[in-house]
Amino acid sequence: MTNTDAMEKKIHEGRNVRRFREMRSMKQDALAAELGDDWNQQKISLLEQKETIDLPLLKQIAAALKMPIEAFQNFDEEQAINIISNHDFKDNAVGVIITNNNPVDAVLKLHEEKMALYERMLKEKDEMMARLEKMIEGIR
Repeated sequence: MTNTDAMEKKIHEGRNVRRFREMRSMKQDALAAELGDDWNQQKISLLEQKETIDLPLLKQIAAALKMPIEAFQNFDEEQAINIISNHDFKDNAVGVIITNNNPVDAVLKLHEEKMALYERMLKEKDEMMARLEKMIEGIR
């Protein structure tokens, strides 16, 4: 691959939507529900196959996944793998590489946010269980 080929290589925004959705352990139909009544699992599947996504829709997706929009526009998995594999980690230290073209920090931030997401899901489950218990008590 020549330098010109590398420069012409585009970021696949749909694939990045899938990557970040999966990192959040979110199913396609859950993302569809977040985006509104016009969305379903099949439309999300088709969306994830698109190389480019209209900016207003990408902003909605970023908000639904609680990610910076730049993560979808700039993340290149091949470039991230090359950066990580070519980096010399001395003394078993973990390094974080952040570039303008590759927001790896957004990916790392997912790990922090994932705990908050699980806590929110547990809270919602507890609230739903409390409502169900009240309903059951009302029936008795």
